[in-house]
Amino acid sequence: MSKAKNSFFRFFRSRLRKKNLPPLYSKKVLVLITLSLVVILSSLFVFLKDLPSPAKLNKPSSFPNSTKILDRNGELLYEIYDDQNRTPITLSDLPEYVKLATISIEDQNFYRHHGFDTGGILRALYKTITGQRLEGGSTITQQLVKVALLTPERTVSRKIKEAILTVVTEILYSKNQILEMYLNHIPYGGTAYGIEAAAHRFFDKDAKDLTLAETTLLVGLPQAPSRYSPFTNPNSAKTRQTQVLDRMVEDKFISREVALETKNVSLNYRSPGVNIRAPHFVMYVRQILEETYGLQAVGSGGLRVTTSLDISLQEAAQASLSAELSELKRLKISNGAALATNPQTGEILAMIGSYDYFSTEIDGKVNVTTSLRQPGSSIKPLNYALGLETKLITPSSMLLDTPICFVVPGQTNYCPKNYDNSFRGPTQIRFALGNSLNIPAVKVLALNGVENFISFAQKMGITSWTNPENYGLSLTLGGGEVTMLDMATAFGVFANQGVKVSLHPILKVTDISGNILEEYSPADGIRQGDNVLSEETSFLISHILSDNNARSGAFGSNSILNIPGKTVSVKTGTTNNLRDNWTIGYTPTLLVAAWVGNNDNSPMSYVASGITGASPIWQKIMKYGLRDINTPGLTKPDTIEGTSVCSDSGVLPGDGNACPTRYEYFLPNTIPSVSTISQRELFVNKTTHHPPQNEIEFADLETKLQTVASDPFVTDYCIDCGPYPEGYSEPLTTVPYSSFGNFLDEN
Repeated sequence: MSKAKNSFFRFFRSRLRKKNLPPLYSKKVLVLITLSLVVILSSLFVFLKDLPSPAKLNKPSSFPNSTKILDRNGELLYEIYDDQNRTPITLSDLPEYVKLATISIEDQNFYRHHGFDTGGILRALYKTITGQRLEGGSTITQQLVKVALLTPERTVSRKIKEAILTVVTEILYSKNQILEMYLNHIPYGGTAYGIEAAAHRFFDKDAKDLTLAETTLLVGLPQAPSRYSPFTNPNSAKTRQTQVLDRMVEDKFISREVALETKNVSLNYRSPGVNIRAPHFVMYVRQILEETYGLQAVGSGGLRVTTSLDISLQEAAQASLSAELSELKRLKISNGAALATNPQTGEILAMIGSYDYFSTEIDGKVNVTTSLRQPGSSIKPLNYALGLETKLITPSSMLLDTPICFVVPGQTNYCPKNYDNSFRGPTQIRFALGNSLNIPAVKVLALNGVENFISFAQKMGITSWTNPENYGLSLTLGGGEVTMLDMATAFGVFANQGVKVSLHPILKVTDISGNILEEYSPADGIRQGDNVLSEETSFLISHILSDNNARSGAFGSNSILNIPGKTVSVKTGTTNNLRDNWTIGYTPTLLVAAWVGNNDNSPMSYVASGITGASPIWQKIMKYGLRDINTPGLTKPDTIEGTSVCSDSGVLPGDGNACPTRYEYFLPNTIPSVSTISQRELFVNKTTHHPPQNEIEFADLETKLQTVASDPFVTDYCIDCGPYPEGYSEPLTTVPYSSFGNFLDEN
């Protein structure tokens, strides 16, 4: 460096001496020249230092790329992007005419110049001076540099940068690489950057599948995307396409006959509206992605997300829900939702959060599957499962479905009623659950204890119940809000023979380079989760819920809850205020939950019930989902015991205890043998033929041998006393809400 510096000064001194300048003046000139060179070099260094590197042009991760959300089979559901919707594609994947058409209309000498087309620049300059239509003189390389590396400002410094970067780009990359990068970066209108995004925006297809007619329409857009948009200016778009075809003929890429034929092809454009399938599911997945990877990665990181959704099932479910809701308007029902999962794997196969995602009238963007709603009687199986698991009850345990009030200190008495306001007397658990009777369910919850039930429900998958102090005995009738996702998880435990499998909407996520960020690949038929319930109890609940005979009293023998040729367990639920109506049913490989109601929480018509609201939707989705699946009967665990029990008392027929029988299943060592039904001498009122209820009735008594029954809450209920005469009502039992002991111990 010092030698060069000395040489520099010696050279200028010798030149100055020849001018015969004074020594002092010569030194000043040298200093001035040196300072000028330093300033020039420093400015050049600063200028070059701020230049973006052309090396990033062939790195997709250096630019914004859209995140694609796909169904389980690779069907596109939605693209997420911030400002630029871009999907990189290789030149080899494109039809040859995409390359030829682009070169013809944008840069005829592309393969012959080294970044600048002098002839094109002169033509553009001449047309500008003579007032003819403006024509760009930039080459494909220049356009690539402008779009991908520079800002759109129009300054001298930017032009210099463009020239430098164009030269460097031509040195670094081959012509095919430059053309490929151009096709991946150039804007085609709106947020569509690159030929792949443009193909989807305008024709809803991959760029590799573009026809010549579609290609020549697209490659004409970059010069003026708004002016030539077929959505807003179809005539201008057609004129521009004609120009592209004429240029291709001039360049001898196609014949005049092919060009003429192509000009006459009618193009079918995709609707310019929002292109989204399964919108509630997509937005649900998007939220998960943003929480996991951050907003920037999702908005511009080019993630590829394979979800668990089956778009064919999704669209069939949507069609079924839409068709049924059009019939339900007369019942003051405006909205519906549905969810389908594979219980074994937790995969979400379909999710419809509202009847119409885009409807403002029903607040359609609300996703009911993730919203808190009251479940009505659909929550009862969890309550009964706890009672079975802890051996407080068996499927044949007899409870009295009679008027009762529970006294809670400091609160209004809780007096549950059945949906039809009637009472059925002695009722065994199988039929109480099958017919969805309320009073036996409340009694079972009183035996379980609310706090125990909440703890158990949490283990099953209910996440919204946290503080037991907020709930009472109405919890088993739907008094605690839940989400459909949680209900699917909980019912999945029954389908999975006691194993809780968390729901999995995402199967695989890769980055723009194909690196796997996460993957969920459950082995077929293997349940991967926590064992929260015994296999035996799961079987008993599933068996009861699939027993058409057990529910025929309330729903009839040929109800819509039956799936012909399939063994399906199912439960309905309607809230007392008629604001929510549910049906949830399952097999080992498919679980479907359906809901109808109103997002504004207004009540439905009084005639809306479990079989007129959600059940038809549920049945149609279930039929479609099981159309090619064999569903054999439930697999009975070897430890389950089965025997005949008395149809009235539910206990083993014994000596001197002749009774009609039916067959029932039990947990090991829980078959009841002591009956709570017996014959006893009772004092009955001669008028009512029932035990006296008040002082007046005590005045006229007689003794009779009657059949009486008891449960932990009611004693000496007269079974065969007959109906009360007109003007008399069945007695109301009032009991304190406390611990009621072990019912089986009393049997």
